[in-house]
Amino acid sequence: MLHLEQVYKSYGDTAVLRGVDLKVFQGDAVFLIGPSGGGKSTLLRCINFLEYPDAGTITALGEKLCNQNRTHFEIASEKTLRHARARMPMVFQQFNLFSHQTVLENVIEGLITVKNIPKREAIILARTALDRVHMLQKQNHYPDQLSGGQKQRVAIARALAMDPPVILFDEPTSALDPELVSGVQAIIQDLSSQGLTLLVVTHDPAFVQSTAHTVCFCGDGYILESGTVNEIYGNPRTERVRKFIQSSGAHLT
Repeated sequence: MLHLEQVYKSYGDTAVLRGVDLKVFQGDAVFLIGPSGGGKSTLLRCINFLEYPDAGTITALGEKLCNQNRTHFEIASEKTLRHARARMPMVFQQFNLFSHQTVLENVIEGLITVKNIPKREAIILARTALDRVHMLQKQNHYPDQLSGGQKQRVAIARALAMDPPVILFDEPTSALDPELVSGVQAIIQDLSSQGLTLLVVTHDPAFVQSTAHTVCFCGDGYILESGTVNEIYGNPRTERVRKFIQSSGAHLT
């Protein structure tokens, strides 16, 4: 479903991704963990081309979005990239809702402008998505009338309304008050149990342990180790990962 080979990304002289390889299979819930600055969020943004990688090959949902061969690096057309973004939307840490639009208007925006769905049909799809995240009753509210957890649920509904096979989550609970975190995590867990493919960046070990199928440790621009929850948290292969797990206070329950 997603296949990354030797993906590189730098900002000026700072190398953020140094040759990342990653495979994500249909129905998988892949969680990216590791220290801040390790390249996790940049990796997500390169997958759906909010940031353009400098080199490497990314194949997503049967389409080659960029390709590296011996002589040159080629990026797909903007039309192809737009189509790919619509099929693997991202849910952001800071929600990224339009403050001047109601909850319903925020959710139908992409359906109308990206997928060219008629407004009447878009409203039906949006209400269905809002109902899945228990926010239908807030459809006429504006973002400033919502709690952080409610805003994140709307952001998830906006992604779900696009009927994507994959959703990318960039630290979806890190901006929330502690009492609001569990509700958003429960929705993401439910999406995983329904077979949706998820790629999640998080610093919350309990969330990883309760939801992840595969855990990837990112550090220094590489994926240094990957495996199941039991493998990464219970028996890490490298000292670097072992120290990180210990410092995070994580333990298998």
